[in-house]
Amino acid sequence: FGGAILLAVGVWGKLMLGPYISLIADNSTNAPYVLIGTGTVIIVFGLFGCFATCRGSPWMLKLYAMFLSLVFLAELVAGISGFVFRHEIKGTFRRTYTDAVLNYNAEDEASRAVDNLQHRLRCCGVYNYTSWFASVYYPSNGIPASCCFNSSDCNPEDLRNTTLAPSKVYHQGCFELVTSFMETNMAIIAGVMFGIAFSQLIGMLLACCLSRIITANQYEMV
Repeated sequence: FGGAILLAVGVWGKLMLGPYISLIADNSTNAPYVLIGTGTVIIVFGLFGCFATCRGSPWMLKLYAMFLSLVFLAELVAGISGFVFRHEIKGTFRRTYTDAVLNYNAEDEASRAVDNLQHRLRCCGVYNYTSWFASVYYPSNGIPASCCFNSSDCNPEDLRNTTLAPSKVYHQGCFELVTSFMETNMAIIAGVMFGIAFSQLIGMLLACCLSRIITANQYEMV
């Protein structure tokens, strides 16, 4: 079950969050692939655990319990690290998103991610629309059209005009929206992670108990 959740989250992260990953990390991250790989391995070992139970093999159950203990420790460390270093994650996002805004050209991957983020969250710039005034894109093109709340009433001439532009674009910055979402859902994410880890801890204990029972029965039969 835990493996299926990690696999689903990894696939969802790759398909839905792929364009935004470049805005969250300084360098490209393989986090979705790590989740997909981890989820797949957990599912495979889950099937191995079922096979070990059906065979009644103590050494297979012990191997399965050892694997679950390693996964449990890894998830525990990952969950604690994410909670402890959440402020550093916010700082990294602020830095990378600011760089993406300042170097925006409407063509590369980071620029497309900025447009998608601003359009979906209905925000503009890092802290507000004035963040675009310092970008290399602004002097010749103005504020990007992705900041406009009405695309039919949004032209480059108005977006270059510091007097007219504020009446046509969103005023709330994207950094505040993203970080508030992270803080609001941090407890939920941590709860899900610890829930998965706890289920694996229970599986590890049950595998150890079953292994001892099978071993004891084998000795009694002898």
